[in-house]
Amino acid sequence: MQAAARALGRRASRTGVRGMATEKQLRLQITATQNLAKITQSMKMVSASKLRGDQTRLDIAKPFGAWTTRLSSEAPMMEEIEDVSDFPDKNLFICLTSDKGLCGGVNSVITRNMRSLCALLDKEGKEYQILVFGDKGRAQLRRLFADNMLACITESEAPHNFATAAALSQVASKDSYDAVHLVYNEFVSAIAYNTRLATVAPMLKEDVAEPMPEYEFEPDNKNEVMVDLFEYMLTTKIYYGLMEGATSEQSSRMNAMENASKNAGELIDKLTLQYNRARQARITTELIEIISGASALEG
Repeated sequence: MQAAARALGRRASRTGVRGMATEKQLRLQITATQNLAKITQSMKMVSASKLRGDQTRLDIAKPFGAWTTRLSSEAPMMEEIEDVSDFPDKNLFICLTSDKGLCGGVNSVITRNMRSLCALLDKEGKEYQILVFGDKGRAQLRRLFADNMLACITESEAPHNFATAAALSQVASKDSYDAVHLVYNEFVSAIAYNTRLATVAPMLKEDVAEPMPEYEFEPDNKNEVMVDLFEYMLTTKIYYGLMEGATSEQSSRMNAMENASKNAGELIDKLTLQYNRARQARITTELIEIISGASALEG
């Protein structure tokens, strides 16, 4: 009988059959989950503190970039774009993502929308290149658009400033494009954000009417002014997108850590219940053994 039990045990170990967790294992799992819950709660508080700072910087950036809306088209939500026939032949997409993770879907939603939009552009036969800002976006988009990647900028110091936007604009201006599209997450509230596509087109184009004919330029260097104005408008758009993206990132991370803390609490309750049941079963077994032994001695 003992030989058969040993053989059955060896067969179970070879097939990977797992038994019930012991009290010690459950206690270790509970302790580890409690430690993780402490970490996620701390990260939630840190994100909430950073969110207030990012919201302040975003409120300052909004009036600073308001003038660009008068010279460019309205930024639509990327989920609503179904027709790309009005896109020019040569496009550059600047995707503003984050360097750090644990922030929900702020990066994956940009990747998902870019995949859908680029599929439409491929059907129309339009050219496009992608400039990625942020390590998480680089890791995701490089797998999908390796042949269309222009450059990747990562490990940028936070909080971002206008100098960061100017450096990004300089990289984007090395080649000429019919339009530059900025992909970023727009902060709506502490629990919501939208992915927008802001388009900035060069002021000077071939076969296009002269821009701003109602204005006079002194001295007569209008072409140079239009080029400088385009670069400054692009930099301003990028700076505003960075502020929106940073605020959306912190709000999403705060919600993600709150959900993680909630899930950890539920898991701790479940493990505690299993631990109490295992402890109760052990005590019951020991009592039965004691009673059985006492009965055997009396008999």
